[in-house]
Amino acid sequence: MFPKPKPVLVPNTYAYESEPMVKATGFREYDARWLFGKEINLMGIQALGMGLGALIGELGTKQEVVTGHDFRGYSASIKYALISGLLASGCKVHDIGLCMTPMAYFAQFELDVPCVAMVTASHNDNGWTGVKMGANRPLTFGPDEMTRLKEIVLNADFKNKVGGSYQFHENFPARYIADLTGRPKLKRRLKVVVACGNGTAGAFAPKVMEAIGCEVVPLDTELDHTFPKYNPNPEDMKMLHAIRDAVLQHKADLGLGFDGDGDRCGVVDNTGEEIFADKVGVMLARDMSAIHKDAHFVVDVKSTGLFVTDPVLQKQGVKVTYWKTGHSYMKRRTNELGALAGFEKSGHFFFNKPFGRGYDDGLISAIAICEMLDRAPGKSMADLKNALPKTWSSPTMSPHCADEAKYGIVDAVVKHFEAMQKKGEKVAEQPIRDLVTVNGIRVTVEDGSWGLVRASSNKPELVVVVESPVSEQRMRDLFEAMDSVLRTHPEVGEYNQKI
Repeated sequence: MFPKPKPVLVPNTYAYESEPMVKATGFREYDARWLFGKEINLMGIQALGMGLGALIGELGTKQEVVTGHDFRGYSASIKYALISGLLASGCKVHDIGLCMTPMAYFAQFELDVPCVAMVTASHNDNGWTGVKMGANRPLTFGPDEMTRLKEIVLNADFKNKVGGSYQFHENFPARYIADLTGRPKLKRRLKVVVACGNGTAGAFAPKVMEAIGCEVVPLDTELDHTFPKYNPNPEDMKMLHAIRDAVLQHKADLGLGFDGDGDRCGVVDNTGEEIFADKVGVMLARDMSAIHKDAHFVVDVKSTGLFVTDPVLQKQGVKVTYWKTGHSYMKRRTNELGALAGFEKSGHFFFNKPFGRGYDDGLISAIAICEMLDRAPGKSMADLKNALPKTWSSPTMSPHCADEAKYGIVDAVVKHFEAMQKKGEKVAEQPIRDLVTVNGIRVTVEDGSWGLVRASSNKPELVVVVESPVSEQRMRDLFEAMDSVLRTHPEVGEYNQKI
């Protein structure tokens, strides 16, 4: 028997060392995130491993799992607690050690293993831990699987059995790097700032970029799980500004920034200007659809409207589907529709054949960006960016909001704007042209300006994004309109950053 997890236990007590603690809110829409020590303990992680093994059995999938961990001071111990639970459930575990998340996804194909459990808190602050899971490559869990996993774990409804086994795959990163770099080298000698924020990608990204023919300028590539300068998050303006400074100092062709677990890539052009990932997606869509006719792309609801209005994409016959934000949702939809690629504003890009295997990998994104430049002789990254129609876009802004409250508030915001549309009321002095409610609410007004409010899937936050094809002032007007609705809810806190 294994005890039912408790939602709260006090550290430095017998109970804390002898019972599992698992806070229910850590089971999110498509992966799991907890504050280690405060919301989950090692026995709780062990319970998660037993629950995952039981769920894999329920799904009828072979009980073989790839495991790996990111570079945080506690990630290895968490992984081994998770492995102990998986072994107790009868799983065969294939451990690839310290790795980036896409390396674990690659291992599912390379080792012919159906399931994955990657220990990572991605770009979350230190103190957080989590697990990205899947049982049907290249897909990862969605709400149905996460809800069932939560039920199994919190009720201790395990199906433990003998037969589990463990195998460590020595020097597995070499196989991943060989797979990425087994391609013709770039014709152009690009000077590239490779920034890793002292996260896991620092052990691998410089080698890969050098191997494809880049001159690499490393920036914060030393592994340091205290993240002494800033979180490794290519949406964080501190990281982007550090990349900008390095690009200008070294006169680089571009800067590439990788998040904590290496599945996202941010871009700074040769003038030092940050290019938000959705605009990078439009640039890549232009490049890819010139090679592949009738290309279909999936983009998330946080992304620019240019995917629909860009004249080059229209001329090249591109089809675009907007979908829910979240790497699991986007991966699944891109796979279901057989789209050439999926682009998410956060920097999760999903390339299907011939570019990738359908999962998000920041290094595949980086290679695609360099190859796009290689196919545009004489043009800089800034030239390709400036060729896009002008829009004014905000960064992704995230006001704090407790996990227990955020979904109810978003529901209320959706109802508010639906009522405004029904009554013919204006938003920022413009009639509402369109409401998209597939994931929160995206409000588009008559002049094409739009604003989005949704609940973050992995942190106690809301997400707010605004864009205007008209002017910076119109972008700010939309932000004020969206924010004024949020301010009617006292549970909504301060923003992490503003426009």
